[in-house]
Amino acid sequence: MAKIAFLGLGKMGSGMASSLARAGHHVAIWNRNPQKAKELASGGMTVAASPAAAAIDADAIFSMVADDEASERVWLAADGALSTAKPGAFAIECSTISYEHVQRLAKASAERGLRYIDCPVNGLPSVAAQGKLTLLVGASDDDLSGARPLLDCIGASILHFGAIGAGTAFKLINNLLGAVHIASLAEAVALASRIGLDQKTLIAAIESGPCASPHVRRLIAPMVEGRLSDAPGLSIGLREKDARYALGLARHAEVGMAVGKMAHAWYAAAKPQHGAEDDSGIIETVIARNGQI
Repeated sequence: MAKIAFLGLGKMGSGMASSLARAGHHVAIWNRNPQKAKELASGGMTVAASPAAAAIDADAIFSMVADDEASERVWLAADGALSTAKPGAFAIECSTISYEHVQRLAKASAERGLRYIDCPVNGLPSVAAQGKLTLLVGASDDDLSGARPLLDCIGASILHFGAIGAGTAFKLINNLLGAVHIASLAEAVALASRIGLDQKTLIAAIESGPCASPHVRRLIAPMVEGRLSDAPGLSIGLREKDARYALGLARHAEVGMAVGKMAHAWYAAAKPQHGAEDDSGIIETVIARNGQI
C-alpha cells in the first residue's frame, strides 16, 4: 500500500481522503482548520502539523483546496509539500485552479523531481465520499499509468484530455458552462415569476423539457420556491471564482466569451451577500436587480 499525503479536507477532500484510506493506503492529512483533520483521524488517518510534514516520504501528495492562493500555500509555502516531497512522488492537484497556476505548480514540481498530475474532478460531495468521482486529467501517458491505481480509489472514471493543463482547461470550461446554465435559469425564473406563471406547472415543464440539464433539474424547484437547494453543489463564491478563471483562460487563448462574461457578472454581483450559499441562491440577486446587471 502507498503512503499518501492529503491536503485540504473540505466537503470534497474529506470524502476523497476517506476513500484512499478505505482502500488500505496510509494517509497523512492536513487541513487549514485542524479540527476537521482531527475528526477524520478516527478513520485511521494520521494528522500532520503542516503540508510539509504530511508529504515526508509520501508516494503521492493530493491537494483539494479552494483556489490559487490556497494551492500555493499548501505546495509552495516555506512549510509547503514541495519542501519535503521526495523525487519520484506524484503531485496530484485536484483543486479547481487557474490554468496559469497549473503551469507554475507543474514547473515547480518538475524542478523537485515530482511527477505532476493535473486532476480536477466532477461530482458532488456525496459522490466524493463514495470514491466515484469523474477525474479530469492532464498528464503524460506514463505518469497517468503510474498514478492510476491511486486515482481509481477516488474516481469511477478517468477522462484524459492531454498534457498537463488540459484537465484544468476542461474543468474551467465545464464550470463556466454550468454558470451559464444556472444564471440563465435564474433569469428565466425571474421572468416567469414576474408574469405570474403557475409555480408547479413551471417546475414540471422545465424539469421535463428539452433544456433540462442536471443543473436545471437540481435547481429549478429551489429557485421557483425561493429556497436553497437540498442537494447543494458549488457555492456562489466558488462558482464565481471558477468562471473568473475560465475567462482568464479564454483571454489567454484569445477567444471571446460574451455569454460567459454575463454569467460571471451575475455571480460577481451575488457573491458579496451570498457567496457562501449554494448557487441556487443566485435567484435572489437576479430578482432583486429586476433582471438588470
